[in-house]
This record gives sequence, C-alpha cells and structure tokens, in this order.
Amino acid sequence: METKTITIRVNAEVARFFEEASEEQRRKLEVLLSLKLSDATRTHRSLEDVMSEISRNAQARGLTPEILENLLNEE
Repeated sequence: METKTITIRVNAEVARFFEEASEEQRRKLEVLLSLKLSDATRTHRSLEDVMSEISRNAQARGLTPEILENLLNEE
C-alpha cells in the first residue's frame, strides 16, 4: 500500500505523547489513524462527526493517554 505523509493539528498533550512514543508505538498510532480516516471517507460521514464519535467512545470507555500507552506497549 502506498503511503503519503500529511500534517494534522492536535492538542499539545497528544503531540507530546506521540513525540515521546517509540517508533513501534508511532507506527501503530499511524495505522489506527489511517484506518479511522479511511472509515470516515467510506461512510460519507463528515470527518468532524467521526472524530467526535471516536472521542466520545474513548472518553466513555475511560481511555486516557496512560491507558493508551499501556495498550500500545502490550505485545
């Protein structure tokens, strides 16, 4: 699959988490984001709607940066 680099704006905490992540963690986050963006384009929902849903679901499930880091570190 061909890939292309894009730039997106995120809050400072998310940026710090990404910058401090290992290369493997970054790859996993990039794949996750790519899948979510692909889903958004296939369902013809606005990106804002998809992002809001992801955020609501993550918060409702108690996902925090610390928990996400632990999940990404599991092998």
